[in-house]
Amino acid sequence: MRVRELPLDSDYRDHFREEGIDELYPPQAAAVDAGVCDGENLVAAVPTASGKTFVAELALLSADGPGLYICPLRALAREKYEEFAAIPGLDAGIATGDYDSAAAELAAHDVVVATSEKVDSAIRNGAAWIADIACIVVDEVHLLGSDGRGPTLEVTLATLRRRTADPQLVALSATVDNPAAIADWLDAALVESAWRPIDLRTGVYADGVVTYDDDHTQVVSVDDPPQGPDDTGADGDETEATVALVEAAVAEGGQALAFVRSRREAERLAERLTDENFAATADIGMEAATVAEELRQAGTTEQGTRLAEAAAWGVAFHHAGLRSDHRAAVETAFRDRKLAVICATPTLAAGVNVPARRVVVRDQRRYTGSGMEWLPTLEVHQMAGRAGRPGLDPYGEAVLVGDPNTRTELWDRYVDAEPEAVESQLRDRAALRTHVLAVVAAGFADSQAGILDLLGETFYAHRTPNPDLGGVVGDVIAELIEAELLAPAEEESVELTATDLGEQVSRQYVTPETGTRIVDGLERVAGMADEQVTKLTLLEVVCDTPDMDDTYLGNSERASLYQFVRRRSGELTTALDEPDDFESWLESVKTARILLAWTEGASVADLVGDYRIGPGDLESRIERAAWLLGAAEALAEVLDLRVPVIAELRASL
Repeated sequence: MRVRELPLDSDYRDHFREEGIDELYPPQAAAVDAGVCDGENLVAAVPTASGKTFVAELALLSADGPGLYICPLRALAREKYEEFAAIPGLDAGIATGDYDSAAAELAAHDVVVATSEKVDSAIRNGAAWIADIACIVVDEVHLLGSDGRGPTLEVTLATLRRRTADPQLVALSATVDNPAAIADWLDAALVESAWRPIDLRTGVYADGVVTYDDDHTQVVSVDDPPQGPDDTGADGDETEATVALVEAAVAEGGQALAFVRSRREAERLAERLTDENFAATADIGMEAATVAEELRQAGTTEQGTRLAEAAAWGVAFHHAGLRSDHRAAVETAFRDRKLAVICATPTLAAGVNVPARRVVVRDQRRYTGSGMEWLPTLEVHQMAGRAGRPGLDPYGEAVLVGDPNTRTELWDRYVDAEPEAVESQLRDRAALRTHVLAVVAAGFADSQAGILDLLGETFYAHRTPNPDLGGVVGDVIAELIEAELLAPAEEESVELTATDLGEQVSRQYVTPETGTRIVDGLERVAGMADEQVTKLTLLEVVCDTPDMDDTYLGNSERASLYQFVRRRSGELTTALDEPDDFESWLESVKTARILLAWTEGASVADLVGDYRIGPGDLESRIERAAWLLGAAEALAEVLDLRVPVIAELRASL
């Protein structure tokens, strides 16, 4: 099937042909046959690089009305927005922040790209434009099974189906074991394919040899790890094997991605790989130097300097501790072939387009708080799916680094195994509290029966025979009433209503637990003398909430932070003997202390050096603090509390 045969406007067809798309890939042709251009619902479960985005574009460009593209990450949203904005005649918009608005300005766009959280918040805030959506595309739909984003995506889709007039639904995923179940839930046709434009072979390295799933073997010459005080033992062997595998890919004209378990390991591996001078091997010296200079100009932290120095040798590291502009610069440079290698944590595999000739997964286990655990098969398959660049590579390779003792385990767990089935996480009590409050506050339900009716549209209800949500929902309603976020309605025809406080908590897009904590903190602030209430006071309130990310507290910092708390205890809303989890509260105070220093003019470099926090972590904490302070200001107004420090503090962030 050719592009010229598609039922699209001629300008769109011309654009795709200019982009080099003339003949459709088999999965794309199957999607057209399944009615993706005719308004039919569709689930496309096809490998990375097999043309999922083009399937989405076919649906959005042929829809009889505005389209909505939902994706999990801001970086991915930006990438997709830029792709859509490049289509002539298509007015694309993007929405990833401002959780307390309906984003009414989005109504003017042909296609809106947004995270699921932004769509959820717009719905809660009464977004009228939602009702006009004709086509909804959900990227990375397997995230229905994730603890954090899963329930939000699930309830958002269930709500969208109620709030829009029979929209077309298109769901995309490269790694899902039960796509038929998702298709059945969405009343959608299923296009499932293993076809890739570039062949992918997956193998396990052990004892100098890679064995691939196509029966091919490859001998790898691996140096002995360095000995002495910096010797890392088994990790040293695995690192040298990774170096050899990366080196071979670059020598053959390819690029490589190397995945490791932690930020520190990503940076250590990148430093080791600079010894190989890939800028010369890949003949990208001038390009790599340009990238290094761009990174230097973007920031002067020690971490940024290390990143720039590595980039000059054709190597980069990538993790959530990096500033967002550094991450974006690394991704763009790699796509433009100005870098030969990226050493990354698994987050890089979650959707962003960074294909490589070879993917090396050095670490298959990571620390989860209670010990080292195997990575999910789905996550490793996502990493492997990055292997192979259409038009550049003759094949893609994914290699798991092991040893004679783990070879069979790795093969059985990741090469032969299918990814885990997607299972709903909606029964999680905290998630239910959030979404029960939201559906009542937004006016979608006014009784327990109404709530259950809406939740009956979810993936959880579809997958669970006689789902026993009734008892749990009843308990959650009681908890929300006790927290004064819901109340029994006075009218006979209505059972439940959201209180003014509950409505504002939902609109501000904070969890009920965070809303309750902020209210408690504000009431304590109201009881303090004016001279006691400082920026630190309010920062402690918003940092000690579930919606603020934790900040790691090292053993060497504990004594200093404890002394800080004792010195400034009069400014805090929490007494030293109050916290049930003292360690967690200290971490919150550390975050508050960092943010206080930021408002007082401390530089990023100073804060990173003084508090062992990554620039990207600082960036996210500042953003979250501004959001939570905005919520606190709105809740203070509902409570009729005057806290002038909030506005001053928000302005200083």
